[in-house]
Amino acid sequence: MKLGRCLGGLILLAGAAMLISLPVLAQEEAKWEWKAFAKGNVFYQELKTETNQIMTVMGQKVTQTQEQTFYIEWTGLEPKDGNLVVQQKIKGVKMKIDIGGVNIAYDSMDDKQPNNPMTDFFKKLQEADLKITIDPKEMKVKSIQGHDELIKKLGVTNPQMEPLLKSILSEEALKQMAEPTWGAFPTTAKKKGEDWKKTSILDLGPIGKYETTYKYTYEGGDKVKIEADLTYKAPTEKAGLPFQIKSASLKSKEGTGSATFDKAKGRFESSSMKMKLEGTLLIEVGGMETSVELTQDQTATVKTLDQDPTKQSQKK
Repeated sequence: MKLGRCLGGLILLAGAAMLISLPVLAQEEAKWEWKAFAKGNVFYQELKTETNQIMTVMGQKVTQTQEQTFYIEWTGLEPKDGNLVVQQKIKGVKMKIDIGGVNIAYDSMDDKQPNNPMTDFFKKLQEADLKITIDPKEMKVKSIQGHDELIKKLGVTNPQMEPLLKSILSEEALKQMAEPTWGAFPTTAKKKGEDWKKTSILDLGPIGKYETTYKYTYEGGDKVKIEADLTYKAPTEKAGLPFQIKSASLKSKEGTGSATFDKAKGRFESSSMKMKLEGTLLIEVGGMETSVELTQDQTATVKTLDQDPTKQSQKK
């Protein structure tokens, strides 16, 4: 929130979003309060993901490493019909990918950024302007505006990709990608040692489906422990990919993390999550089926900031 080569950036974006599902915390014996989306409030998040992946195909190992950072701006808008409304924008992107010795790098804040297969795609991604309506009682996304415009902009970079983007970046998928910022918000007070759970299903069409169960435990003060159990399910459609994942047995072997809440600002100060996936995939390419063994280690961190980090970076 993620296995593809040409779609690695997209899938890891979804994976990063899945892996950092953030609960909301307040004082013990008190009902928790999320203040971050108040009208006129603006804050930023730095989402950094580091992934090390080894794929073994016919006895040969292919190593892939990725480092990616997304800078997100959140702006609280006028509430509507009792619902929270918030604007989400991607302010900056950094990416480093090494696939078997082939390197691709991108930095939206580098004026001398050379063109590569991801340049146009990420430039268009930064033009995305999503307006998200949230039910404050359940902290569930009710609707997203700007979804169609996002697909059209990304499709311009490669018209043949537009049908695939519609499947991967469906409105439901975008809801699942947005909710991790507040997805485990409890509607009742929690005592120290008390836990609660949430299940997230991220369906990326021809990429497959990720089902994750999160367990949150209030550790007292401003700390929350996070445990995650993820299962990947193979897709039932091909939808324009040069390969098809026919079957899969892929599960998390480890998923642990923590989060720190800022009670005064009603939002998370930081969080971190480590996830290890292991299993096998049966992939069909050109009518031929090949078994692939996969091991993936991923570390995701989030920092919440009052100032735009992309402007601070440009000053350096």
